[in-house]
Amino acid sequence: MIEIILLLKPKDYYWPRFPKEPRAFYFLPTLLLHKPYGVLSQFTPEVNSRWSCLRDFVDSPGVYAAGRLDADSEGLLVLTSNGRLQQQLTNPCFGHWRTYWVQVEGSPNPDQLQQLRDGVTVQGYCTRPAKAEWLKAERIPTIGERTPPIRYRAAIPTHWLELSLQEGRNRQVRRMTAAVGLPTLRLIRSKIDLMDGGTPLDLTGLKPGEWRAVNKTEEGRLVQLLKRSNPKNQAGRRRG
Repeated sequence: MIEIILLLKPKDYYWPRFPKEPRAFYFLPTLLLHKPYGVLSQFTPEVNSRWSCLRDFVDSPGVYAAGRLDADSEGLLVLTSNGRLQQQLTNPCFGHWRTYWVQVEGSPNPDQLQQLRDGVTVQGYCTRPAKAEWLKAERIPTIGERTPPIRYRAAIPTHWLELSLQEGRNRQVRRMTAAVGLPTLRLIRSKIDLMDGGTPLDLTGLKPGEWRAVNKTEEGRLVQLLKRSNPKNQAGRRRG
């Protein structure tokens, strides 16, 4: 019987490499969806509801919305299977700016815009300071008409605002604009800031009902976002 012995140099022998980071940093699918009007931010339809749900548009299993949009709102929805990412993007303590295009009834004046910036009282709660701008001319979003169309009244003009908030209470944008005398007719979330100095996640290239997976660069930024918010890292910074 002949024995064959293979001599391997250390560099030729590889042990399996295990990640140094916790499993939370393994990235499962994360998608960006342009949610249309009339769609619930969930994959299960509601009984006797007139609204459709996400499964009518997204065929990637195991993902859920990180931050809801009302059925009558439109725009950017992040879908992920990572629970920590959901928490990171939705918990107000992390302060991620979420930007909305808001078509309102009436003409905004400087006092109304300043009220929105300073915070308004909604149902006994004073909202956090926000960013508020009146979008004029070339800054008006180039987005198609809604189906069904918004309510128009010939005697009352409509205008577009851009509002950025660091919180997302139930129907907050609508209640804020109503509180200053500018009822919301149409609401579109346009972007979410990851607060890392990079370009916010936005609707670029997505028509209503379309979605895409995050690209490699975006995925890397999301991983770094989770690393920055890792409790171990936070504890280390506090001790330092």
